[in-house]
Amino acid sequence: MQFNFDSTEPLYLQVAEQIEEAIFLQSFQEGEQVPSTTEISKQFHINPATVLKGMNILVTAGFLEKKRGLGMFVTSGAPEKIREKRQTEFYHDYVVNLVNEAKKLTLTETAIIDMVKRGFSQS
Repeated sequence: MQFNFDSTEPLYLQVAEQIEEAIFLQSFQEGEQVPSTTEISKQFHINPATVLKGMNILVTAGFLEKKRGLGMFVTSGAPEKIREKRQTEFYHDYVVNLVNEAKKLTLTETAIIDMVKRGFSQS
């Protein structure tokens, strides 16, 4: 995990994003325990309440579950739930904006699809 202490993004959101990314990339497997708030706070010199606030975002989203007295664990299906969340965000953050800009430029759907295909073939 890497945190940017100079960023305007709050640390608790960085914690949530870092753990979510690790779950998505399956660095933490379904059913596996993630590091405790104490471990993360000591290792990265972050307030434990800040770490917990970030982890609670993932609990609310259904990616982590609390097991009383044991810690936080990756929920079953969490990587797929994260994929679905990110696909929805991708649509709203990129596709909607792409279509709106294409309309301003009077580009057709076919022209946009051709551009996307060209982008895939070049990468």
